[in-house]
Amino acid sequence: MAKNILKRAYSRSNIVTFALGLSVAAGATLGGTAAMAAEHPSQQKAVPVAETGKVSTQTLLRVAESQIGVKENAAGGGTPYHSWYMSSPRATETLARDGGGRPQLYANAPWCAMFVSWVGEKAGARTSVGWDAYTVTYADWFKANQRWGTVAKPGSVVFYDWNGAKTTSAIDHVGLVKKDNGDGTITTIEGNTGNGKVEERVRPTSQVVGYGYPEFAA
Repeated sequence: MAKNILKRAYSRSNIVTFALGLSVAAGATLGGTAAMAAEHPSQQKAVPVAETGKVSTQTLLRVAESQIGVKENAAGGGTPYHSWYMSSPRATETLARDGGGRPQLYANAPWCAMFVSWVGEKAGARTSVGWDAYTVTYADWFKANQRWGTVAKPGSVVFYDWNGAKTTSAIDHVGLVKKDNGDGTITTIEGNTGNGKVEERVRPTSQVVGYGYPEFAA
């Protein structure tokens, strides 16, 4: 079962029709719990939780930047993002889609999507940023809500295919756009990159499948 969860969390196969409305994500705001802080004292970085709604681009990116340097453990888990996702009601929903079982099956799953979801939560923009553990259905959620495009904008959620395909079913990875460099590259903040860390990266736009656009405050 755990093996199936890990495959569904990151692979290109077994695409699921996914149309999560914003109403599903409008539940109680989930902050970092005391248990999470106790379990990962060296990983946890204090970030205040804002009221869920529209926030500024700068607010979202500040939360993401505050996590640069956080890294996974030897098993590929142990981050605040894993702990938060497993404790959220969203984990129960996606488990039904990803093969069933207990939320703990996400404990060592690839976490790029969980990181972006956590940033949205901590910034107070979950209903706009969305939350998921699987990159493909995460992208499909933006498409279903008509917030998908091909222009890099600060704060947008960027989805990649390392082979340059332009279909959501081919997506390998996800991050947040910090800026368009104007030279065919973008600067991003991503989780589960490098050696399993949160890092600022520069990526060629040729690897981008598309962008999801959160709704930011003016």
